[in-house]
Amino acid sequence: MSKVSNRTKIASALVGALALASSNFVVADPLTDAQAAAGKLHTDAAKSQAQVDKYFDQAQDMLFEYSSVADQRESLKAYNDYLATLVADQENTMKGIQDDISGVDKLRQGVVPLMFKMVDNLEKFVALDLPFRAEDRKARVENLKKVLNTAEVTLAEKFRLILDAYAIERDYGNFVDVETGKLSLDGKEVLVDYFRLGRVALYAQSLDQKKAWMYNPETKAWDSLDDSYLRDITKGIRIARKQGAMDLFALPVPAAEAAK
Repeated sequence: MSKVSNRTKIASALVGALALASSNFVVADPLTDAQAAAGKLHTDAAKSQAQVDKYFDQAQDMLFEYSSVADQRESLKAYNDYLATLVADQENTMKGIQDDISGVDKLRQGVVPLMFKMVDNLEKFVALDLPFRAEDRKARVENLKKVLNTAEVTLAEKFRLILDAYAIERDYGNFVDVETGKLSLDGKEVLVDYFRLGRVALYAQSLDQKKAWMYNPETKAWDSLDDSYLRDITKGIRIARKQGAMDLFALPVPAAEAAK
């Protein structure tokens, strides 16, 4: 009885040991699966993170590219606005030029008659003025008449020549002058020095300095001067020729009414 019991106890112990070992094998399988699942999860998470990082980098690149394109767009817009302003200004300028061109004919209609009138008045003025440098002044007027009827000379050049002639006549009244020429007296020609005080008075003195005359605008003739004026006329001639120092001299002048 006791032997059986001992065998039974030994058998039971073996059965229990086998059962315990069996139970340990059973518990080990779910743990392995869990570890495998966790590893796979980590692997998938790493892949997902890699994808996220990839998409994030792509998004950053696209954002940078968008910002660059936006900046270029603003620059192009500003440049286009600038060009539009230039074009508008050029169009206004062209319109102004076109208006000026359209007004050329009207300008010609007004300027051409004016130029003819100016030359005509200049010719009358020279004829009525003191008879100094007569040949040069008359030749200048005749040249202006020819120029006005010449198609090869531009309108602007014609007008400039007329203004130059007026400027020369204006300057004649601003300084003294002397020139040598011939004076007709009683059918005879006498070599004289013509001495001019601007447009106030015109004198003539024989080259031997023994006789002198003054032009009378009222009678259009030459009046003989007293010998007492010979010295002053000589002094004035020397000053005009820059052969003497500036000095005072006394000479008669035509009456204001006559000079006018």
